[in-house]
Amino acid sequence: MPAYDRGMCRSIVSLRDIPDLAPHEVEAAARQFVRKVSGTKARTPSRANQEAFDRAIGEIAATTSRLLASWVVQGRPQGYEAAAGD
Repeated sequence: MPAYDRGMCRSIVSLRDIPDLAPHEVEAAARQFVRKVSGTKARTPSRANQEAFDRAIGEIAATTSRLLASWVVQGRPQGYEAAAGD
């Protein structure tokens, strides 16, 4: 099975249904995504990659915020517990 076809990482949760989602929560999700995609195991990348790493987090967080702000939810929201898989 190709690496990109294994499904979503189990620690990634849907942000859509979290009430009063704070900007730091969006940034944390963006950081997790960038770490996963880049293969960075440490909390921070090497100095050589720090600028690209930080830029990617900012861009993904901004895109995520725009997506969530414009997303239309039909029906009843799942709620945080259901979105987090609890």
